[in-house]
Amino acid sequence: MYEKVNGEINTSSVHVVDLRSDTISKPTPEMREAMATAVVGDDVFGEDPTVAELERRSAELLGKEDAVFVASGTMANLIAIMVHCNQRGSEIISGDNGHTFRFEQGGPAQIAGVQASLIRNNNDGTFSLDELRDRIRKNPDCHEPYTSLVIIENTHNMCGGKVLPLDWIEKVKYISKEYNIPVHMDGARVMNAAVYLKVPVERVVRDVDTVCFCLSKGLGAPIGSILAGSKTFVDKARRTRKVLGGGWRQAGIIAAAGLVALDNMIDRLQEDHDHILQIAKGISAMKSKTFLVDLSGVQTNILMMYLDKSRITAKEVQKRLASVFETDEVKVCVKTSSRDAGVIRFVTYWEISDEDVEAAVKKIQLVIKEIDNKNY
Repeated sequence: MYEKVNGEINTSSVHVVDLRSDTISKPTPEMREAMATAVVGDDVFGEDPTVAELERRSAELLGKEDAVFVASGTMANLIAIMVHCNQRGSEIISGDNGHTFRFEQGGPAQIAGVQASLIRNNNDGTFSLDELRDRIRKNPDCHEPYTSLVIIENTHNMCGGKVLPLDWIEKVKYISKEYNIPVHMDGARVMNAAVYLKVPVERVVRDVDTVCFCLSKGLGAPIGSILAGSKTFVDKARRTRKVLGGGWRQAGIIAAAGLVALDNMIDRLQEDHDHILQIAKGISAMKSKTFLVDLSGVQTNILMMYLDKSRITAKEVQKRLASVFETDEVKVCVKTSSRDAGVIRFVTYWEISDEDVEAAVKKIQLVIKEIDNKNY
């Protein structure tokens, strides 16, 4: 996913369109101004008013009792797991394609001492509710771990930015509550889900006990995530944050950017969704036998392009997309990411303009045509 694939550029005046991730987004001018003038204090002492305001506003937005500002989504998820799984021999249940399992360095096992029971993710980011019920350990004996937490991801990154259906989340809650098991939502891009569904984010997270979201992806802030839940949970989360080295000092400088994000960057996420759909339509219009997108499944700001890896690998395509030669009709470098040899991921964010999208589509179509002509 995070491997750099550099192209070859043999010409000047190259237009670069970086679609690797929304984590690449830079703070807006308004954020930079707010950061420069932020009122700050020592947050470990609870004396940074800008951090306190960000946490208050975030909790209110999510409909939760309290919230805590942390360094990253990975830290937020790990803290949630450590607080919920508060006895040795704990087990979490999650999807097999979830970020907490695939891309957080095995933190639950490595640091929290928690093992994972995995359910195969469906293409829409959900997993089988029947299997969820089966995986829950009822009255475990001395040979078994304790089922302590269920984790869901919304939007679902590796399923192409899919938004979890609200009724499915509600059913996860009912099953989990039968056995007094809390539900945590890895909501790194949950604001995208709310925009797609056209409902308040409070409704999206209504049926989970705890939730985190990133300020540093589509919302454009440079650093930070919010972890929210009950007052009791957040008190424990704040303590756990400290032992993980996450105690902020004058963190209001970056919290100020988060406040701008809450004010200005949520509703505009629809632009990112529109942009990724334009790219998907451009790929689909080629009617390629080597490259495929699920046009009907494009929902938010992430697009997966699937390819026939018996003909070409993702890395080869990525390198060609990022390369610009004198003979190219389109002088555009398109940067992308990949999860495996058969998939390329495109992600849009606030700095990607209409002109960038138009240029990217032209370059992607040029490369598709070039590769299809070689293979057929």
